[in-house]
Amino acid sequence: QVQLVQSGGGLVQPGGSLRLSCAASGFTFSSSLLTWYRQAPGKERALVAAITRDGRVIVYADSMKGRFTFSRDDAKNTGYLQMNNLKPEDTAIYYCNAHPNGTDSNYWGQGTQVTVSS
Repeated sequence: QVQLVQSGGGLVQPGGSLRLSCAASGFTFSSSLLTWYRQAPGKERALVAAITRDGRVIVYADSMKGRFTFSRDDAKNTGYLQMNNLKPEDTAIYYCNAHPNGTDSNYWGQGTQVTVSS
């Protein structure tokens, strides 16, 4: 059974940190492109970063550069999003997505809520 299970969201004060995890099973995670999206209240889901099969990270959201770190551990079939110095505007539902190389498949995590508020 193919699954992407996310964990690690929650409520945090401005300036705080959270780490999101995206655990894969049922497919070859190591050969997959891993991407992260977020959907802020009232907005569409937007691509924020991609991690290639060889670990190269591309961050598309300028507001995250220097604060967010994207990584993957293929031995654990897990992707990570480390978020530091969180701001209220980071409040959103965060999603991970995996696209195995050479397939038409596209797997989504269930999403995890991150709320930054004092």
